[in-house]
Amino acid sequence: MQAPASLAGIGRIATGAATLLLDALLPPRCLSCGEAVDRQGGLCAACWVKLSFIAPPLCACCGLPFEYEAQEGTLCGACMAAPPPFTRARAVLAYDDGSRPLVLGFKHGDRIHAAKAYGVWLARAGRELLEDADRLLPVPLHRARLFHRRYNQAALLAQALSRHCGVAATPDLLQRHRSTPTQGGLDRQGRHRNVKGAFRLRPGQSVTGQRLVIVDDVMTTGATLAECARVLLRAGAAQVDVLTLARVVHR
Repeated sequence: MQAPASLAGIGRIATGAATLLLDALLPPRCLSCGEAVDRQGGLCAACWVKLSFIAPPLCACCGLPFEYEAQEGTLCGACMAAPPPFTRARAVLAYDDGSRPLVLGFKHGDRIHAAKAYGVWLARAGRELLEDADRLLPVPLHRARLFHRRYNQAALLAQALSRHCGVAATPDLLQRHRSTPTQGGLDRQGRHRNVKGAFRLRPGQSVTGQRLVIVDDVMTTGATLAECARVLLRAGAAQVDVLTLARVVHR
């Protein structure tokens, strides 16, 4: 049953008043550089133009943006040569000099207030993945790394995305039961070896027949995301897709 128009109007007024109060206490700042902006969760013009949002045409599998026009369903050379275990991967931004401050500030700089805005971006970029998804699963951190970092940035993204798309986020369904060294500095093969066998499904849980979307901050080579997808598919998932805030664009 819909709320009476008068109650709906009161709700809008209350929301507007709360927004004004928040803006007065915490003036809106650019998510990247900290300059004043007109609304919470926004970017200044200078930072906005530095971002490279990923849009079609792109690889139907890994989401790599093409530099030329391509028919829908076209695959990049890498996916034709060695198809990844996930069905589709999509990302909001190319990981470059423009997006790096956003990602690193969110991941290591405690700028977790940005998750709300990123959830909106992810919902837009992953619309086709989310239409028939059953659950959102963030890439987990090992408990030792979580203790030092204090939060899992992938879990914050999944929860923010869930609020915008309505698909439930399950932060603890996947577990990283083996601590692994950082992937930084490793080549593609080294990254795959580093995460092999590092993940498992939480005991007592089932994903049989489910369509799952793995959420993370950055896709570099896709090694971590591919390993997570393999675990879920071996456990009986019907399909696994990937959605990230940014991705490295290899040419």
